[in-house]
Amino acid sequence: MTQSDGSVSFAFDAEGWCQDATITPSPNFDARPEAMPVDLLVIHNISLPAGRFGTPHVADLFCNRLDLSADPSFPALRDLRVSSHFLIVRDGELIQFVSIRQRAWHAGSSSHDGRERCNDFSVGIELEGSDELAFADAQYQTLSRLTAGLQRVLPLLSVAGHEHIAPGRKTDPGPHFDWSRYRELLEKNGVTDPSLPRLRFPAHI
Repeated sequence: MTQSDGSVSFAFDAEGWCQDATITPSPNFDARPEAMPVDLLVIHNISLPAGRFGTPHVADLFCNRLDLSADPSFPALRDLRVSSHFLIVRDGELIQFVSIRQRAWHAGSSSHDGRERCNDFSVGIELEGSDELAFADAQYQTLSRLTAGLQRVLPLLSVAGHEHIAPGRKTDPGPHFDWSRYRELLEKNGVTDPSLPRLRFPAHI
């Protein structure tokens, strides 16, 4: 969607669902703490089985319908109950599993700027990918437009990788995620309203 100020971003309805996404509701969510500002984006990567793309298994995992017989690695996920607000697949398609008004179960044990339990105040965005491979051009385009749309409806201040909020436990989005490219595209596609804060990126970016 092109906004009146010329920026390109995705739009959200009053219930927190992106109008440009494929909606696939997950049962794995709960309420955020009352009056908690949602000011952090967390970028992840995921693939199921590991390193294989284009399968339905990530969505199935988030919706508690994963066929455990489909791959030898899947039985280890039997009791896992996880979700993310969004998944961006390799061709740039955006899938939403949880309303941004609700708490998705994506970050686990985590902290950011001295605050624990990042799920309480963050939006989780999964990129279909791995730590070993570059991400697709279409994924960066969708990610920047999604981020710009989220800036319009949430009091976002920061963006971080899962590796930054759970160091030593998580490594995603990994060494092949191009933070500089993401930031440049966000500036190109993002909001121009000077009243909105510029997002803070990880310190080494």
